[in-house]
Amino acid sequence: MHILIVNDDGPPSSHSSPYVHSLVRTLQKNNHTVSVVLPNVQRSWIGKAHIVGQAIRPTYYRPHPSTEPNAAAADSGTTSTHPLPDSSKEEEWILVDSTPASCVQIGLFHYFSERGPIDLVVSGPNYGRNTTALFALSSGTIGGAMEAAACDKRAIALSYAFFDRTNDPEVIAAASRKSVSVIEYLANNWDKDVHLYTINVPLVRQVEGAKVLWTSMLQNTWKSGSCFQAIEVPESEDRDADEAEEELRRAESRDGAEEQAAEADGSGEHLRYKHRHFKWAPKFKDVYDSVEQAPPGNDGWAVKEGHVSVTPLKANFMHVAGFEGEVKL
Repeated sequence: MHILIVNDDGPPSSHSSPYVHSLVRTLQKNNHTVSVVLPNVQRSWIGKAHIVGQAIRPTYYRPHPSTEPNAAAADSGTTSTHPLPDSSKEEEWILVDSTPASCVQIGLFHYFSERGPIDLVVSGPNYGRNTTALFALSSGTIGGAMEAAACDKRAIALSYAFFDRTNDPEVIAAASRKSVSVIEYLANNWDKDVHLYTINVPLVRQVEGAKVLWTSMLQNTWKSGSCFQAIEVPESEDRDADEAEEELRRAESRDGAEEQAAEADGSGEHLRYKHRHFKWAPKFKDVYDSVEQAPPGNDGWAVKEGHVSVTPLKANFMHVAGFEGEVKL
């Protein structure tokens, strides 16, 4: 197959994007043609957005040449402002200063035509799970797959659910092998009513022997109030996006979610409102509590139990049945 890879975590980085190199190498070892378009920086929590009003500028990334999926290549590779000549045999990925959904559009329609039609779009692997509606509705990983489905392409969103942050190369390599086997199965047995699948793979040592389960998506809501933290002292204007993502990933772990506490609102007067800035700081404990309280069968439960979840989705906002005729006011 010719597979287009996009993600929302950006180019390979042990800090913010530790999985994409492994997945690409594993797909290549399984004789797939792999084309890659990624955001040039981390773009999590952005859904299926496009950035309008600006030209998108590509740069060109040459990954570590190792063919081993468990190679320590997360921070390897070079970037250039100009593409390689046609005569070069060196591998090259496209980086764009935009979103996962834009990566899909650009990858499908503006590059790689010499490699033949793209058969499948895989968005991910995401650095962290995308189980339950709270994660899925904002996920740039799922947003990329949604964009592909909107372009009439088969699409899979792939996420790696970590339970600690060690990023063991052997566990990542095993998760990539498991993922490729699931991707190939779905591609060969695609249901005509499915627009995209979202897969969550637990990063555990036994992952290659884990069960693969059909799941529903757990519908949950934020129960603890605002997902923003009010801050009295302005943060640096040039704070690195990866630093903010690292903080979120720490909170996203179960222990971090338990420790996370909402800060009290400030007091005092400044004209009509207290002058504050706001920082994205969702209460991940809400997600874990919803999984604990829900019955088995959903995606959050499956990953909690160490299984691989596969959730079939439609790429639309499905209407609620049963409302027909005129609305009588």
